[in-house]
Amino acid sequence: MPSGVIDPESVRRSSPHRRSLLSGAGAAAGAALLGGRSMAQTPSATIFTGGPILTMDDAAPSAEAIAVRNGVIVAVGSLDAARAAAGRNVETVNLDGRTLAPGFFDPHGHVSMVGLQARYANLLPAPDGEGNDIPALQRITRDWMNAHEQLVRDTRLVIGFGYDDSQLKEGRHPTRTDLDAISDSVPILFIHQSGHLGAANSAALAAAGVTASTANPDGGAFRREAGSQEPNGVMEETAHFAVMGALFTRLDARANMEMIREGARFYSSFGYTTAQDGRSSTGTCQLMAQMAERGDLPIDILSFPDILTSTDVMATPLYRKTYVGKFRVGGVKLTLDGSPQGKTAWLSQPYYIPPEGQPASYRGYPAVTEQQALDAIELAFRNDWQIEVHANGDAAIDLLIGAVRDATRRHGASDRRPVLIHGQTVRMDQLDDLKTLGIVPSLFPMHTFYWGDFHRDSVLGPRRAERISPCASAVRRGMRFTSHHDAPVANPDAMRVLSATVTRRTRSGDILGPDERVPVDIALKAMTLWAAWQHYEDDRKGSLAVGKLADLTLLGDNPMTIAPDRLAGIKVQATWKEGREVWRR
Repeated sequence: MPSGVIDPESVRRSSPHRRSLLSGAGAAAGAALLGGRSMAQTPSATIFTGGPILTMDDAAPSAEAIAVRNGVIVAVGSLDAARAAAGRNVETVNLDGRTLAPGFFDPHGHVSMVGLQARYANLLPAPDGEGNDIPALQRITRDWMNAHEQLVRDTRLVIGFGYDDSQLKEGRHPTRTDLDAISDSVPILFIHQSGHLGAANSAALAAAGVTASTANPDGGAFRREAGSQEPNGVMEETAHFAVMGALFTRLDARANMEMIREGARFYSSFGYTTAQDGRSSTGTCQLMAQMAERGDLPIDILSFPDILTSTDVMATPLYRKTYVGKFRVGGVKLTLDGSPQGKTAWLSQPYYIPPEGQPASYRGYPAVTEQQALDAIELAFRNDWQIEVHANGDAAIDLLIGAVRDATRRHGASDRRPVLIHGQTVRMDQLDDLKTLGIVPSLFPMHTFYWGDFHRDSVLGPRRAERISPCASAVRRGMRFTSHHDAPVANPDAMRVLSATVTRRTRSGDILGPDERVPVDIALKAMTLWAAWQHYEDDRKGSLAVGKLADLTLLGDNPMTIAPDRLAGIKVQATWKEGREVWRR
């Protein structure tokens, strides 16, 4: 078996201590053994062996063992080579037949908002929660309020995250009346699973200053009671963000730090060792930097602040190529449209079934003006900032392509790696343009499971729905793509991402776009090596190779050999960040 080794002859082989990752008594005994060592006995290196090791390195796709010293991989290959490179006083982690892989790299998500999901009322529908009808949303929220009375008193705010009108029995959004039935005195905000819409009770609307005379903001809308201008509590896009921003001022720095900490920990439980915080605010970047300085982050966080509101961060030392205390700002984020399942994404052709109150010609709408988009991408190119652009609808993608083409003409071609985030309805001609312009497609095939049936039957219709997140079409064009979860839109469940990218099976069991399925090894690369490459970090992350960081995840089964329809059921057993265990099941 091929091996990669750092100076194997310069170190001596030793008889390593062994540690089992079996649950129960074996794990307890191993933990006791390690905890009982004196400082002199602290291992100088660790060897991982005893199960399949998937490296994501085409030169050596599998290995018998890897050796780690000071958080860096020093050998990959045979057990003998790992022992030779590890030297004396070695700890050995016995994989017990389980599968070791590179830690997953998040190509797009919102780790600070994942903490919100973890801390507040979970309104997600099955299989991730119990929010399957409006009475269930009300019950869940009341139960959460009863369990967190002090927090409610301190903040005078109740938040529920993850309701999904497409999955609710009633087939509609909860309204202010539904939320007032929970409480008409404490502000309550429900955040839609897409993150692009929400519902507020009367107290929340009043706290945010929203009345019948409040006009709809550009790029958003307050939905109204039938026959009047009175808000019904449902908010779209910029209207939702404005109310959310007004209410979130009630959360102090300590509460926000706790959400970031909880979000990072939740990510690590799914095997992620690098998380992204897309569309960060200046304040969020500063909080994450403070936490990093104190050593409070278990995994790396890569931030892309909002280019329309938070470019001041780009003039600070937080914008850098390397992590300090597991945090860095990597570029900027621009949002061009909304959510396809929320029917606010900007399409070139009408929605299959328009939302209530909209004409048959309804195509969604942009989140910004054309000039704002052009100016933002010009600003990024002029400053040589990497820019990641949220565009779900193909009309929004047309705007992105035109803006990047114009900026490239002005500033010349360079390896800037602008990123298309989501690209749900990207057309084949647009994929060709992405390749020509060097735009990286970060796609969202996880939608095929969560909303595939809804896309087919309501959002796009059968023909367009078959082509959402066309991963295989990108590969056929010789393009690298990445595959993400957009947490907290869905849990940061790496195995659900993998399953959807490989099988494209919907909740009902349909396969949505079989020609866009990709093999397991390609799907894994889209979550590891290619995701690291997307962010210029593939020299130190994304694969198990000598000289790279020992960012690792242990899987309960081997995704390369298990039946594809069982991929979503694989459980992460442990996660290591730079050789240090940060989570264990």
